[in-house]
Order: sequence, then structure tokens, then C-alpha cells
Amino acid sequence: MIIDNKKVKDLAHLARLEFDEAANETIKSDLEKIIDFCDKLRKLDTSGVEPLIYMSDEHNILRDDVSKEGLPKAEALKNAPSADSDYFKVPKVITK
Repeated sequence: MIIDNKKVKDLAHLARLEFDEAANETIKSDLEKIIDFCDKLRKLDTSGVEPLIYMSDEHNILRDDVSKEGLPKAEALKNAPSADSDYFKVPKVITK
């Protein structure tokens, strides 16, 4: 596939991007390299290769989910800039 200035301009319009002439030439060059690379990949024989689901065989090592006591209410409210007896006070954000 040949990448010309019209193709770059059309792609830029679809992506809602604007480029100057210098960036247009750089993008044109990059797109040609990407398409050349894809053409090389198409030529590879992958008939004996199993498809990958994950890139590695590593598994997540997760900690045990253990319940523990949280911060007491008085301790949590101690450093609050503004607090009620049981709640944090914050400025009103939603107005009617």
C-alpha cells in the first residue's frame, strides 16, 4: 500500500488531528514502516504456532483476604479539618 499525503490527511481527519507539513512527512514515513512490518508478518508461516492468550505463564500471587479491625471512628475523625460527631464535613458541591 502506498501512503501519500491525501491518505495521511484522510486519516488525520478521521482521528480529528491536525499536522503541519513537517509532521505530515514524519507520519507518512512512520505509516509506511508500519505497513512494511505488517507485510513481513503476513509472510511468516504460523501454521504450527498455538495462539497466545497470555504473554507469559506467570500467575498473580495474591495475598489472603483477611478481615482485620479498622481505624476507630474517633481516631479517623481526629485530623479532619471539619467533622461532626460521626461524619466528615465537606463543602457542598452539587447545587440545584
